[in-house]
Amino acid sequence: MAAPAAARRVWRFWGPRDGPSTLRAFSTIIPRVSQVDNSSDFLGNVPHRRHPGVLHLRSVRLPAELVKAAQLLVEHASSPLTDAEKEKLQRRVLNRLRKTTYHWEALRYTDELSLVYMAARLDGGFAAVSRAFHEIQKRVPAFAPRTLLDFGSGTGSVSWAAHGAWGQTLREYLCVDSSAPMLTLAERLLQGGSESPQTPLFPGVYFRQFLPVSPKVKFDVVVSAFSLNELPSLAERRETIQTLWRKTDGFLVLVENGTKEGHQMLMEAREIVLGGGDKVLHDPREAHVFAPCPHHLPCPRLNPERPLPCNYLQAYHPLPFHWNPALKEELFSFLILRRGPGEGEEPWPRITQAVLGCARHVHCHLCCADGSLQHAVITARRHGRDLYRCARLSHWGDRLPVTMPPGEADPEE
Repeated sequence: MAAPAAARRVWRFWGPRDGPSTLRAFSTIIPRVSQVDNSSDFLGNVPHRRHPGVLHLRSVRLPAELVKAAQLLVEHASSPLTDAEKEKLQRRVLNRLRKTTYHWEALRYTDELSLVYMAARLDGGFAAVSRAFHEIQKRVPAFAPRTLLDFGSGTGSVSWAAHGAWGQTLREYLCVDSSAPMLTLAERLLQGGSESPQTPLFPGVYFRQFLPVSPKVKFDVVVSAFSLNELPSLAERRETIQTLWRKTDGFLVLVENGTKEGHQMLMEAREIVLGGGDKVLHDPREAHVFAPCPHHLPCPRLNPERPLPCNYLQAYHPLPFHWNPALKEELFSFLILRRGPGEGEEPWPRITQAVLGCARHVHCHLCCADGSLQHAVITARRHGRDLYRCARLSHWGDRLPVTMPPGEADPEE
């Protein structure tokens, strides 16, 4: 299966080089990890596999209407391409996208390039954004947004993911992209792939090439997905992030590639928002890091001696083109910021790597509320059966429902 395979790959890369003895030597057994509310019955009647910190999605499927629309657009392209030509163009787009990740290079989307980008990235982008939205849904089930702003909207996958999450309450989706061909493509996807104007598959979606000028225009959810890396400089990213935060009334969701560079951009955005410095006070409410960090301290993975990206895997069913396998995985980094102090949020640690279950013990790599990285070895004898089972059934990206008293564990080596 895909998830265990991914776990093995990650463990081979990050795991100790000298076998089990070294693994145990560098592990930290937390002697008095407390369960939620210090209660042995914190689960109630909930199964261990659905403990309160579970946030992962097993696999994401695109809406059937979106899949059909994408297929129609590819089939009815103005200049039909052979399968070999489609695969060649797809490789070219992916190579160009990789270059923009490491060395900035502007991508000018023509009609053809936009179509191939859609075939290559619509599904993976949808999966990553869906996972970020799921985090908000799971942890704040009462949140019912009415307005959404998507900066760098591209194919419109953010609006589709938001409609799937909050379609009953969302009334306005504003898609902003500087590329006219991309906006046209997104609009056609929303019309079911038809060449002639049709009734949109869901209402309230508007397309613009520029952000609203007025600072008073705010949105319940503001999203930038895989767009910061297309801005040419830190100065432009800073200005864009500040603008997006001013327009945020609830949550600001940022998603980037799961590389060191993608993670670095998100940490830049985090510091820009948390640091304030806005000359005009548009909203007195403080910024709060909602996810994935359980703290507001500097990211412990940005250690200058061994910088590591904070990233996550999301499995998804790709568009059913013949070159795609039945299941793929998207490696991405994300950051969710929230207006307000975040009262009532449990400071549970985040699982930052694949969980490794061994005989009678479980290895969990955790980012903790004190800003440290911990490598915890959890056993039923020391920590209780409930916590042991919860840890064993947790996944990369989940939160482990424990409290960690200060000084009880040493940082990862």
